[in-house]
Amino acid sequence: MRVVYAEGAAAVVRAWVSGGHVRFAADAPSREVGLAAVERMRFALGTDHDLAEFHRRFVRDELIGPVIRRRPWLRPRRRPEPFESLAWAVCEQLIEARRAAGIQRRIVRRLGSTRGQLLMPPAAERLAACAPAELDACGLAPKRSIALVRAAREVASGRADLSRHEPSWRRLLRIPNIGNWTIEMLAFEGQGRDDMIPALDLKYVKLVGALAGLGRRATEDEVRAFFAPYEEHAALAGIYALHRRYV
Repeated sequence: MRVVYAEGAAAVVRAWVSGGHVRFAADAPSREVGLAAVERMRFALGTDHDLAEFHRRFVRDELIGPVIRRRPWLRPRRRPEPFESLAWAVCEQLIEARRAAGIQRRIVRRLGSTRGQLLMPPAAERLAACAPAELDACGLAPKRSIALVRAAREVASGRADLSRHEPSWRRLLRIPNIGNWTIEMLAFEGQGRDDMIPALDLKYVKLVGALAGLGRRATEDEVRAFFAPYEEHAALAGIYALHRRYV
């Protein structure tokens, strides 16, 4: 269960498995808001993510083929709202996951909105109205607080329309401390771009360094080159490659 912001309003969406199917229900102020919120949760959970072509092309691939054959249900985890992916990617830059999660929780408690007893991450409009010091107080590094507020203002104003992928990326990349990794996290987790692998992610630089026998962590360019044969499925291939140890 979580709160999803859709069509200008908040809805509480529940998801559960019943009879081999994933069911959804929304508590929303209108049918339109409820349907939009359910659609975003379907995106986040990958229930409509058709991987048939990806599986067909790479089922015999030496690296990820075993994962496809043994875990064909595997889907990437995504976030219901693109701005949430962008904001949390800024929080996660160059720090360990546990510390980033603590910062995110403090931001939600301090600046998020509520629906009943549930909290939801702050919308772009809320963060756009913040002083960076409010984010500093949540534990975010000052330069990233400034970057997040500036990014929120770009999104809230419509100058960075996250439904228009490449134009919004170009706009956001003009902000200091918004780089390739942040945009790739937005693209993959928030915009559904299976071609955008976060090449500087620690798990990928370690993975490619090991698989390629480099004896060190791979560079950003080496990660991109390693997954280039998977073309528009590069980020999916990355997720499947990370699961090799489980099959």
